[in-house]
Amino acid sequence: MPWNNQGNNQGNNQGNDNGNPGGPWGNSPNGSGQGPRNQKPDFDEFFRKGRDNFGRFMPSYFRGNAIIILLVLAALGWLASGFYRVNTQQEGVVLRFGEWIKTTPPGLHYHWPYPIETVLTPEVTRDNRINIGFRSIGDGGPSNRRDLPFESEMITGDENIVDIDFVVFWRIGDAGKYLFNLTDPEETTKVAAEAVMREIVGRVDIQFALTDGREQIQGQAKQQLQDLLDEYQAGVIIREVQLLAVDPPVDVIDAFNEVQRARQDRDRLKNEAEAYSNDIIPRARGEAARIIAEAEAYAEQIVNQSEGDASRFTQVYEAYLVNKDVTKDRIYLETLEDILSNVDKIIIDDGAGSGVIPYLPLSEIGKTK
Repeated sequence: MPWNNQGNNQGNNQGNDNGNPGGPWGNSPNGSGQGPRNQKPDFDEFFRKGRDNFGRFMPSYFRGNAIIILLVLAALGWLASGFYRVNTQQEGVVLRFGEWIKTTPPGLHYHWPYPIETVLTPEVTRDNRINIGFRSIGDGGPSNRRDLPFESEMITGDENIVDIDFVVFWRIGDAGKYLFNLTDPEETTKVAAEAVMREIVGRVDIQFALTDGREQIQGQAKQQLQDLLDEYQAGVIIREVQLLAVDPPVDVIDAFNEVQRARQDRDRLKNEAEAYSNDIIPRARGEAARIIAEAEAYAEQIVNQSEGDASRFTQVYEAYLVNKDVTKDRIYLETLEDILSNVDKIIIDDGAGSGVIPYLPLSEIGKTK
């Protein structure tokens, strides 16, 4: 057959050219040049031929040291693998046999190649986000949230329940501490943020948390959370704590609204009462001041009148001591004047002549004037 002939010719040619039996594994008993099927290849011969072929391409003075050159090249390649680059948004953490030894800034650096040293390059400029009280679904819009009451429901200082959903924005501050001081830094940050928020809410009233206290609560939560993570040496920087929703629990929202309306009515009535009080009290105080002023004026008038009467009596008494008869006549005339001044007087003249009416109504004459 042609295949057997081709095999025989090739085997014979190889045997003739190399001075060896035909075929790469020697002559076979049947003369085909393929050798027995169960005969194993000679690896020593294979490597020897490979070394000889490599030596043909090397200069004569290197042919005896080919293995040394290969080892030198391999060592140089191994040493060159120690160069590494840290990007601007990263920080290099060098490990020597798994132990953190240093942190490198962005740029080109060198470390002992693997397995002596390795390097990790976490991103330290990226803002990470932790949602507490809810989980985003889809595009993360307000309508695509799954509420988690066991994270968001908290007790306020006045023993009410409030549902708070908030977000913590953080980034890596120290890559070495972040990677090696805590087993799960992100989960630790989440648990610490939840604990800090519960502590702050537990010190304030629900009305303060729902209205004017949002910014104050956010600021306190950021500061206390950063202090706590610094105490843990977590290597985390808190960028912001943002309250998204502060509401009563859904199960009691109607009752809470009723309470809020009742409080609003109470405040309205209180304000009306204070307005009425602010109006009536000043008027009452003014009336009281007027009455007191009138009483004081009356008292002063009476006192002055009494003092004047006493002074006049004293003067009359002193004049009486000087001339008793004249004083008596004067007192008599003044007394009659006082008495008769309040009495209707009619004068009748008995000695009037004829043609004259002996009647003079003085009181009527005075009225006509």
